[in-house]
Amino acid sequence: MLKVTGLTKKFENFTLENVGFTLPAGYIMGFIGMNGAGKTTTIKSNMRMIRPDAGRVEIFGLDMAEHELEIKQSIGFAAGAFEYYRQKPLKKITDVYRRFFRDWDETAYRDCLKRFSLDETQRVSQLSAGMRVKYGLALGLSHNARLFIFDEPTSGLDPVARDDLLDLFLSLIEDGSRSILFSTHITSDLDKCADYVTFIKNGRIVMSDAKDAIIDAHTVVSGGSEMLASLQDKLIGVKSHDFGFKALMKTADVPESLRATAVRPDLEDITVYYNR
Repeated sequence: MLKVTGLTKKFENFTLENVGFTLPAGYIMGFIGMNGAGKTTTIKSNMRMIRPDAGRVEIFGLDMAEHELEIKQSIGFAAGAFEYYRQKPLKKITDVYRRFFRDWDETAYRDCLKRFSLDETQRVSQLSAGMRVKYGLALGLSHNARLFIFDEPTSGLDPVARDDLLDLFLSLIEDGSRSILFSTHITSDLDKCADYVTFIKNGRIVMSDAKDAIIDAHTVVSGGSEMLASLQDKLIGVKSHDFGFKALMKTADVPESLRATAVRPDLEDITVYYNR
């Protein structure tokens, strides 16, 4: 469905370097990393909103650089809150937007308006940040796309709206023909719906694998200060305190004789410790 290979883009103060990952059909991939890690640059490069210096993006088996217009007919894209044409009512914006897609689905669009409680007579400037996110999603979900690429789609949404959106994501991929790539800093969203996770740090991919495989490959250990020295070279990240330490390490590196507490991490643990 989506294959990214060797994606590179150099800016004055930041470099996206040799980024690669694969998303098969019928799955959801969460794209995580700190602010400034390269998530948005990667997504915009995938969409050719930013032209990469090197690398290849294949979508539906086609090279995005050669078949951009054809491919984009089948991509549902939304980048955070909708910030364009702020003095225009939603209805007028949609009237123009739908003309670009030969498979526009008016029923799906109306369902999104109802689901997200959007009023077409309102101007963009009258919408809250969360409602602008919902409008961008409504546009992206309304033309029978096969691949959905969303940048921070749950940002600004309240917990109920986020939960509803994640349920919608799960329903979209049920038949196995569609996939979703979305960036987020809310790792609990991935706990609910992601099959795969790709983690980026400082413009480089740290890991990209099935979510459960990533979690199983790591262990959070904690113990007294006297143990820290013997484990130091195997720790990914550590928090020290007066009574000892808590750290993340590869499960394969945990000694059988370890006299410490060892627990399975969650994605938030992994994200935090890799960035320490």
